[in-house]
Amino acid sequence: MELLVASAIGVLTTSGLYLTMRLRTFPVILGISLLTYAVNVFLFASGRLVLNQPPILQDGVTQYTDPLPQALVLTAIVISFGMTAVLVVVAMGAYLHAEDDHVNSPADPDREPAE
Repeated sequence: MELLVASAIGVLTTSGLYLTMRLRTFPVILGISLLTYAVNVFLFASGRLVLNQPPILQDGVTQYTDPLPQALVLTAIVISFGMTAVLVVVAMGAYLHAEDDHVNSPADPDREPAE
């Protein structure tokens, strides 16, 4: 199971980096989202991967999984949703202002700014 999770983290990271380097707004946003998913899975896996064990202490249970990575990942998911929403709004504003979706397009002195 560790090999599968490590492979998923690697694929998510590679895809996220590739999409982030595309220099278009939508692929950059999608790439950043994939990178956040990779970090979330990494944080979740850092607490050891245990199957069918409760995250809280109960009477009669001798083994349990660590609840701290689960709480961290839950918080990170909420923060990443907020960041993605802010990025989408900023990208839409930049697209509507510049009428172009390049992330680092050079300034064209001949083009007049959009009103």
